[in-house]
Amino acid sequence: MTEPMYRRIAEDLRARIESGAIPQGTKLPTETELRDRYDGAARNTVRDAIKLLASRGLVETRPGRGTFTTRHVDPFVTILTAVRPPAADEPGLGGGEGEDAFAEIGQQGRTTSASGPQVSVQQAPDDVAARLQIPPEAQVVCRRRELVVDGTPLSLRTEYYPFDFVTAGATDLVQAGSLPGGATSYLEQRLGLVQVGYQERILVRPPAKDEAKFLEITDNGRVAVIVRTRYQAARRPFWVTVTVLPAERVELVINSGTVPDDHTAPVVA
Repeated sequence: MTEPMYRRIAEDLRARIESGAIPQGTKLPTETELRDRYDGAARNTVRDAIKLLASRGLVETRPGRGTFTTRHVDPFVTILTAVRPPAADEPGLGGGEGEDAFAEIGQQGRTTSASGPQVSVQQAPDDVAARLQIPPEAQVVCRRRELVVDGTPLSLRTEYYPFDFVTAGATDLVQAGSLPGGATSYLEQRLGLVQVGYQERILVRPPAKDEAKFLEITDNGRVAVIVRTRYQAARRPFWVTVTVLPAERVELVINSGTVPDDHTAPVVA
C-alpha cells in the first residue's frame, strides 16, 4: 500500500532534521515553500506532515513566527537549597543577585551570559503583594535579569522589593547596576534587614507572552517557576524572587542529609 503523502513529507523532513541539514532551532520553510518543494502538495497535506513532526517533538509552531525545529538542550541541574549561612547568597538559579548565584553553572563547565538588571517601579502583582504582606496597590521595585547558558536562553529572574525600601535609604535598588556586595548584604547594611530564612515554592504553568518570546518556546509550552520569599526577624517577608525556566531545560535538585557531592548527573526517567 502506498504511504500517504503527508507521511513521506514528514519522513523527508525528519531525515533532514536528524542529519543536521536543517539545524536545531531553525525556522522551517513556509507552507507555500513546502508545497512547492513537494510537487504542489495540498495545503492540508503539508499541515498534516508538520503536525506529525510536532507530535514526535521534532518541530514546534510559534504563533506569529512560524514553525521551528526543536532545540535539544542538555538539562541544567541546579540545587535549590544548601546549607549556607543565612546572610549568604544561595547557589542555584533561585538564589540572590550576587555573582555566587551563577557560580554553580561555571562549575559544570558551561558558559553563561546575564543581562544587567532591568529596573522598573510598578504596582505589585497580586501574588507578590500577598507574599510581601503589602496592600495590592502598593508599589514595588522590580529588578529583572535574563540568563543565557551555552547560547540558549535559560531563565528570567525578577526580584520584587517594597518601594518603601528606596525612600528609607536603599536607593541603589532603582539603579540599573549590581547591588554592592549582593542584595542580601546591601539590604542588611543600608536598612538593617537580616535574612533569617526563606521559603521556596515550585509550580509549573504556561509561559506569559514575554517569557515565551525570550525563552524561545511556544505559548502552549510549560515553564517551571521558583518563587522564593525571604524573611527577616518575626517571620516578616521582605523580598520575593520569581525565577522562570523552561521545564525541559532544567532539573531541580533538593538535597537532604548525607548525599553524593555529584548532583549534576541527570536522572534517567
